[in-house]
Amino acid sequence: MKTRTKLPTLPDYLQPGLDLVFVGINPGLYSVQQGHYFARSTNRFWPAFTASRLSRRIRDGLAVERLAPEHDGVLLGFGIGFTDVVKRASGNAAELDPADFARWAPRLLQRLRRVAPRVACFHGLTAYRPFLALALRIDGRVPVLGPQPEVVGATRLFVVPNPSPANAHFTLADQTSWYDRLADFLDPR
Repeated sequence: MKTRTKLPTLPDYLQPGLDLVFVGINPGLYSVQQGHYFARSTNRFWPAFTASRLSRRIRDGLAVERLAPEHDGVLLGFGIGFTDVVKRASGNAAELDPADFARWAPRLLQRLRRVAPRVACFHGLTAYRPFLALALRIDGRVPVLGPQPEVVGATRLFVVPNPSPANAHFTLADQTSWYDRLADFLDPR
């Protein structure tokens, strides 16, 4: 068994009363080095989020046309937070092993119970599946993208595609569309 050097990670941007918390799989090494969520320029999160209805109020409030990684902490003031299923940084999510999820998924459940956002949005089924099995202890259900039947207290759960460039199944337009669906889920008309 190889010994892992403890690497820094990204801080959680969490506080009670949030409308939305974005949940990633785990922090990438580049993002940790930059000190911001989704910091790699090829990641689709910030361009898709910016183009979506979900960010309109934020862009207007900040008087910016484009949101970028350096806005991650600022979003708390607009009711949006960030965290991860696993708080161990890696070059990519494939470097995580089942023990990482077993250790961290229950801790995410505790964080979500403590801050009780209206919605927790998981980036990808790879993030949600272990949370479902290891934190919520639900086996046998095969989740799909979109709203989930499970809740954490009053927190509703939603899954969008992972915005990583490694997820070639979804385009920038697809990702933007999923954030628009999330906006509708947060504020149904």
